[in-house]
Amino acid sequence: MCRARVARMESLDAAAAQEALLLRLLRTSRATRFGRAHGFDAIRSVAEFQARVPLRRYEDFWADWWQPAFPVLDGVSWPGRIPYLALSSGTTSGTTKYIPVTRAQMAANRGAALDTLAWHLRAHPRSRPFAGLSFLLGGSTALQELAPGVRAGDLSGIAAHEVPRILSSRAWPPEDLALIPDWDTKLAALVARVPREDVRVLTGTPSWLLMLLHRMAQDGAPPFPNLELLIHGGVAWAPYRDRIAPFLPSGCSTREVYPASEGFCAIQDRGEGEGMRLVLDRGCFFEFVPVEELDAPVPTRHWAATVETGVDYALVLSSNAGLFAYILGDVVRFVERAPPRLLVTGRTAWMLSTFGEHVTGEELATALATTGIRFGEWCCGPEFVGELGRHRLILETDAAPDAASLAQRLDAALAADNDDYAAHRKGGQMLPPAVDLVPPGRFETWMRAQGKLGGQHKVPRVIADPARFARAAAALTSGGEAAPSSTT
Repeated sequence: MCRARVARMESLDAAAAQEALLLRLLRTSRATRFGRAHGFDAIRSVAEFQARVPLRRYEDFWADWWQPAFPVLDGVSWPGRIPYLALSSGTTSGTTKYIPVTRAQMAANRGAALDTLAWHLRAHPRSRPFAGLSFLLGGSTALQELAPGVRAGDLSGIAAHEVPRILSSRAWPPEDLALIPDWDTKLAALVARVPREDVRVLTGTPSWLLMLLHRMAQDGAPPFPNLELLIHGGVAWAPYRDRIAPFLPSGCSTREVYPASEGFCAIQDRGEGEGMRLVLDRGCFFEFVPVEELDAPVPTRHWAATVETGVDYALVLSSNAGLFAYILGDVVRFVERAPPRLLVTGRTAWMLSTFGEHVTGEELATALATTGIRFGEWCCGPEFVGELGRHRLILETDAAPDAASLAQRLDAALAADNDDYAAHRKGGQMLPPAVDLVPPGRFETWMRAQGKLGGQHKVPRVIADPARFARAAAALTSGGEAAPSSTT
């Protein structure tokens, strides 16, 4: 079955598969309020879809389509009642956003998860991932009932409720552990009860996986001696690769995936660093807008037939969850067109999410403003302290605030404004932030040393790559004249 699925994926014509999928989505949702308002009945091509359906961010969907009917989204942009709402945070409309999740989408996500295993088995035909347990390290599976037939919660919790019975015997953890809401309590329980020798597949966000593996290795025993595959996604892998590698048994493979609450986007089908293959037939139609055109009156909307390599695109999707021309917020760059393979290169807004905290540059600026101190240029980035991480802020000021007190106020402001950051801090996954105060003119010296003073050059507020930030921080705190560092 895996060989047949891989053969099918390799034979797909990207443009034909994507256009056919889009037209199916439009036929299915043509009688919804959204479909009627945008003339889905009359659309026969990608070009006609792009002419009729404008790009929208989450805030646009929420204000115009979902909020008036919330929490019962019945026939709004997808047929029938939306059974689940995935919770996410960090939008400009508030600390929490609600992403529609349909059963059709969950089925497509399960198919993409099986595709991940299919690509693994193609590369490692002797691997036996189904011989043991598949351990998904996710959030609490507890769901809140918002209305009859409508429940909200973490996407991993929604997925747990939709696991087919035939697969549930191979899934771990059991319900009593999966429901634990407190991270520290849950981590201790997982470490105590996981059947180490039975786990063949481990899936999760690298920051959470590192904490689990480190905790399990404290007794000196290998965490998962028979682990064959580690599947990771959600945050950049590079900062964690060398930290996680010592905990993996010889021969264990790693494979990156690109899932989102809105849909499953791409899977690593080759070696590390070669990009992830776009998922062409699992419920999502993808568009790609050059980042610099995203806010233009008439942005160029590429798709599988017209995309180019080496260009930074904002990813836009239409899906079987009732999202159409939805700006996801990620920036991708294609390394190959046939088949389409991409790298995730950032976000359309400044973002720190090395540890899964999803803090934007705007939130950092707002938190700084609440401290009431006088400051000039600033830059923030992630750094590791042992197994844990934290944010470190380099702040230029002619005042003399207490750095420790300032860090506490910054921490409190971020926690109040961002649910993900608050959860990671409360759960012990992140240390409190650190603040370094530098005198006025330090950033100017640093920018001059890089040959980036004046003109169109700007001080980067967020440097998301830990190695790049470390070089910048070393230069800024030592006088600003150290060797140039790359910034994002």
